[in-house]
Amino acid sequence: MELVFYKYQGAGNDFILIDNRTLSFPKKSIAIINKLCDRRFGIGADGLILLENANSSDFKMVYFNADGKESSMCGNGGRCIVAFAKKLGIITKDTRFEAIDGMHFASIINDTVSLQMIDINTINYKKEYSFLDTGSPHHVTFLKDISSIDVKSKGAKIRYGKPYLEEGTNVNFAEQIANDTFKVRTYERGVEDETLACGTGVTAVAIAANNANITTANNIKIEVLGGNLEVSFEKEGTQYKNVFLKGPAQFVFKGKITI
Repeated sequence: MELVFYKYQGAGNDFILIDNRTLSFPKKSIAIINKLCDRRFGIGADGLILLENANSSDFKMVYFNADGKESSMCGNGGRCIVAFAKKLGIITKDTRFEAIDGMHFASIINDTVSLQMIDINTINYKKEYSFLDTGSPHHVTFLKDISSIDVKSKGAKIRYGKPYLEEGTNVNFAEQIANDTFKVRTYERGVEDETLACGTGVTAVAIAANNANITTANNIKIEVLGGNLEVSFEKEGTQYKNVFLKGPAQFVFKGKITI
């Protein structure tokens, strides 16, 4: 089977995008998805995303991690699929689409996509870390110098350790640069390595920082290895609403591969 694919990246978080409105892609095949995402034997990506038809919105997003398994929400992937939908002519500027964690609103101007994330009602705050679900589960630790951290080994230890165990979690190491600015490095489960950016991860860092009174800002700039992102939100009591992730979503290339 010859497969037409598109490659996109959002702040260095890269994805294989496939138009699956005909439902012809073998999405039950973990081995095929894993091979396509392999950087030596396939196309290479942090994840694979299918765009499918939806009954009550513009389209549906189905996301798979590089390990080939369908996963929870991916923020940068969500921004990239909005850019992909525009390229396919499905949308022009504003859109509503369905993902595994529910309905999302987004807008796109040039290569910049602003994506509404889910509301956050529960944050497990401890002195050493915070844990919250921003569409995907995230462990957040604030440190003084994240440039010297071995993110892969330290992240893996937390990802598989207590209390997360088999289900696991994504792991974020954050460093405050200014009241409204943070550096973030992320270990992603499913990729099982550090990625250049993680959209749900930086969203978790911004909200965790505000919740822990590390920052008073509600519009937060995030520096990641692959570029810059921005998270904004409104706080009502203990709830975080109108959460938006904003940043670049860029087409890289289109190709064909036999699977």
